[in-house]
Order: sequence, then C-alpha cells, then structure tokens
Amino acid sequence: MQGSTPPRSGGARRRRALTAGGVVACAALLLPLVSAGPSATAERAPAGSLQQAFAAAADEYGVPESVLLGVSYLQSRWDAHGGAASVTGGYGPMHLTDARTALADAPHHAHGSEDARGDDARPARSVVEAALPKAGELPARLRTLERAADVSGIGAEQLRDTAWANVRGGAALLAEAQRELGMPAGQDPADWYGAVARYSGADDVATATAYADDVFDVIRTGQSRTTDSGQRVALAPHPAVAPEREQVRRLGLRTADVGRTECPPTVACEWIPAPYEEFGAGDYGNHDQGNRPASQSVDYIIVHDTEVSWDTTLKLVQNPEYVSWQYSLRSSDGHIAQHVPLEDVAWHAGNWFVNAKSVGLEHEGFLVSPDAWYTEAMYRASARLVRYLAKRYEIPLDRQHILGHDNVPGTTTSTIRGMHTDPGPYWDWAHYFQLLGKPFTPQAGPSSAVVTIRPEYSEHQPLYTGCVKAGEACAPHGSGAVRLHTGPSGTAPLVKDIGLRPGGQDSTTGVNDTGARASTGQQYAVAERRGEWTAIWYLGQQAWFHNPGTQPTAVGAQGAVLTPKDGLTEVAVYGRAYPEPSAYPAGVPVQAVSPLPYKLLAGQKYVVGDRVPGEYLYATTFDTAGHRVVRGEEMYYEIQFGHRVAFVKEADVRVLP
Repeated sequence: MQGSTPPRSGGARRRRALTAGGVVACAALLLPLVSAGPSATAERAPAGSLQQAFAAAADEYGVPESVLLGVSYLQSRWDAHGGAASVTGGYGPMHLTDARTALADAPHHAHGSEDARGDDARPARSVVEAALPKAGELPARLRTLERAADVSGIGAEQLRDTAWANVRGGAALLAEAQRELGMPAGQDPADWYGAVARYSGADDVATATAYADDVFDVIRTGQSRTTDSGQRVALAPHPAVAPEREQVRRLGLRTADVGRTECPPTVACEWIPAPYEEFGAGDYGNHDQGNRPASQSVDYIIVHDTEVSWDTTLKLVQNPEYVSWQYSLRSSDGHIAQHVPLEDVAWHAGNWFVNAKSVGLEHEGFLVSPDAWYTEAMYRASARLVRYLAKRYEIPLDRQHILGHDNVPGTTTSTIRGMHTDPGPYWDWAHYFQLLGKPFTPQAGPSSAVVTIRPEYSEHQPLYTGCVKAGEACAPHGSGAVRLHTGPSGTAPLVKDIGLRPGGQDSTTGVNDTGARASTGQQYAVAERRGEWTAIWYLGQQAWFHNPGTQPTAVGAQGAVLTPKDGLTEVAVYGRAYPEPSAYPAGVPVQAVSPLPYKLLAGQKYVVGDRVPGEYLYATTFDTAGHRVVRGEEMYYEIQFGHRVAFVKEADVRVLP
C-alpha cells in the first residue's frame, strides 16, 4: 500500500508507489489545460468606475443592476484578473468563457518543481495526455464569450481585455436569456431567476438551481469589497427578493443522476463512480472498499486542485488504472461529482495513514497560475460540502483537520520530495473559512504565545517564481502564505527544509517550494519577537516572518502546545502514527517504524492537534475479507511542525496549556 506497505505486483504496485509520494494523487497534475497569462492589451475603459460600468450596462440592456452585480460576484467577486483567463477559460468580471483562446495561450508546466518534488509523476504522463480534450470537444459553457460578442456587437478582444466591455457582454447574455424564456425586461430581480440559472452554463436542473440560489443569496444579503484593480464595488442588500424558482423548468435541462451521492441538499451533486475493478494477479484499482466510520474514524478533509479541466478530471477518475478521490468540484458553477462512497478509502493524499482517515476533494484549478482563479461559486459549494462532512464525522473546522494536499506529510524520508504542493499559496483559506462559518479572528492579544497565520489576502503579495518558467517572477497576486526567514529581516536567508533538500540548500521563492512557508489558519508557537518580526518554531528551528502592527500577517491565538519531556534533548518526528509491533495480528506484516529526518528539540514548542492511536489499514487484496485495521495502544499527537503536519509519540512529550 502507500507509505511503507510491501508493494503488490503489476500495475497496482506502480500506482501505489506513485501515490505513496502523493505525485499523481491530484487528478492529472501535470498538464494544465487553460491558464493564460495577463493580456498585453491595455484596458480601454471609458471614464468612470467599475461600479458605474455595472450601472450603465444594466441600464443599456434592461437588466436589474442587482442581478448583474450578483452574477458577477458569484463568478469573480468583481475581479478582472488583469485580463487573464480562469481555470475554465473565463475572462473578466462576468467570467465570459473563451477556452479556445485560453488553451492556445496557455503555458505548459509541471505541477511542482523538480527540485522540490522529484521525478515520480512522469510515469502517469501518458494517462493524463490521453484524457486531455481536443479544442473541438469544448462544450458550450466554455464558449460564452463568442455568444456575448454576437449579441452585444462588441469584439472578442475587448470582451476579454476590458472590464467595462466584459460587463456589457455579460448583461447582453442575461438579457438574451430573459427574452428566450419569454420573460419581459424589468427592474424586479425576482423575475430574472431563470435567466440567472441559464447564465451558469449548467446542463442539469440541480446545478442551475443551486447557482441561481447563490446569486439571489448574494442579492438578498448584499456585498462590498475592493477588487484586484483597486475598485470599490458594492451591492446593497435586497432582503425581500423572492425569485420565481419554477422558471428553471423552462430551461429544458437534464436531471442529473444522484445515485449514491452523499451531499448536503444545498449543493448540486451527481454520481459518477470511480471503478472498483480487479485486473488479475492480485492487482486492482482504483480505491479500496471499506466500512468507515465503523472500521476507522474519518478525521481529515483534504483540499486538492486538479491541474486539468473538468472533463479530463472525470475521465481520469473513471480510469481503473488511475487513482481516486471522493469528490470533484467544477469551477464555473460549483457542480459536484461524487466518485467514491464515503465508507470506502480513496487513493488521493499520498499518505496511506491519511487516506484511510480522510475524504478527498478535488477542485478544478491550477496552483501555479495565480490568475487561473477559483470562482466564488466553487468556493461556496466546497464550503457547504465541507460543513456537511465535518458535521457527519465530527471533524473540527480548523487547519489541523481541514488540510491542503500541501499540508499532508510524507510517510518516510524518501517520499518527502515527492509530496504534492496543491492547492498552493493562492488558495484563499481566509475566505474559505469565512464561508465555513469559522473565520480566523484574534483569540488573544499581541503578546500571545501562539499565533494564527492570517495575512490580508488581497493586499499581501509576496514574490513567487516559477509559475510559467523556472526562476521567473509570477504575476503579482494576493496570497494567504507568509515567507519564513532565518532572522528578523527580509534579506536573511530562508529557512531550510532538510527533507526537501537533504544537502542543506536554502529554500526558494518557487511557487511549489513549501520549505519556508506558513499558510493562513495554521497555528504555531511563538519563539521570539523583535520589532515588526515574529519568530515561530518550525521544522526544528526558529523561523521569522514579517508581522508589522500596521498590517499584521498573524493574529493572537490560544491552544495547547507540546515540548520534549524533561531529560530528552530531541524527539523523533513521524509522517504517520504507527501501531506497536505487538498490535499486529498473524498474517499482517509489521510496518517498520520510519522517523522523518527532522527533530523536535528541547525547548521548542509546537501546537497540538489530535491525540490518536497508532493505526494501519491493511488492504492489499481485492477481496475485502482479507482487510484488517491494526490499532495499537501507543498514542501520538498530531502537531503543526512545518508547512505540513506531523506526528510525535505521546511518551516523548509533555503538553502545556
């Protein structure tokens, strides 16, 4: 199995070896489909603000301004992204899609740097390439900009490159949808529910309905924010709006197969199963059947991004020769597909201990393209799904349990360099946890012994490199991650990660380099403060980040920490919690205990997550009768050790309040 399990024969051995390092666990992860860089065309907007552009376009096409603003907010939160394409080839505040142009402009790059990840992903390349769509196969939902050009008379280049034109194009599409539904133009937003549902591009009733419901929720509650171009946009609340939801029936959309889906009623969910298939000679794919939570508790939810398009993602997860995950989420409208029942174990995280105790969510997106943005629709659908899963399995809504794939540890020293780095520094954890109803707010004062990392996402724009070409600066973009130095200065070297670089080289500013990075929501024990700089304990060393009082990048927190027991100079750190040898029944091979190369040293402190027993799911056969859960008596603590979590033995440490 993954980690240190003796490999099986044939294709399963290859797949398990790959997923042991987490290298192919995010669907495809090698060849991004659409991630166009910013256009060189200067924005040719008329005089006036973006707010005025919405008002003018609404007046021109007879669309209620609240509807136009609500649709745009759900697609882009009113951002223009510098003329760059989204995950699905969408442009501008209205997310008008032109995937052919985006595909033609897209740079090709690997999901992670060779230096930080190694070469393990390469054997899966042919599987990924075979699943990529041809340009002629792009569905209508990825070509809405072409239709907007037809109905508005505005050129495609202007629709892509200028915010005011993009807003007019979106208004024209909404007006056309209203006419096709036989509905009159008018200023009552309640009359526009069907047109909004059509704008989603969804081909099924549930997704179109969920999308329209979200837009009207925005209209009822109102929103205001400063966009990525510095524009202040506001939508006043309209709490009394009661839309005519039955209008969706006029759209002639299909009814999605809900099958065995396990989703909350507030999202649109479809059953697209991953295969459980035997190949012979003891080989099978692409997940393991289980009996969770009766057999094992579900303790983690893992956030991934796909690195390929939606259609390619579905092809990959339905390939028995590939790996698996429980849910995929579509960028354009938040549509969810479930592939693996929650009771079963998907092969997604690159750490078998975590796989056995987690649910994997793949989000359509590309981490190395800062403007290949995640839509508000996807963030909201994902947050609703996570809240549902957290309630079902009593999972705390915090960053010790809601992990990015980039927070999952390697199980052994040899797998560290191959672990994945998604969803990366551009995933907006602060906004995500706001939607989860658990925002990262101060719990203690400025001299607290524990801090929660919390930079202001849009304003915090550290330099990253390697988004398109190694060493080249990425486009400036908001980020939820802070960079960690060896001293209280921006010119001090970055801290080292001896697991990623055994030779002792410094960490880098690479977008896939997690060696000197702490992300929003992660909590660390404070080691020292000097002026505008705060030091935390990180990977066995002091790590400094800039934390000025005028623009703080962390807030005070409360929580238990641990430190080595008196008399111990150092404590071993692990990538999983191991059962002791006496816990293994006959016929189940004992897993060799393999510490990671890091050490938790005397005097250092780390924030405590769960207290867990050593545990191992032995599942090497297609026949589930041979599966066993080995659970030991020795207990471990999960800790926030670096960018990734880790485990230490309870017997080696003492917990402090």
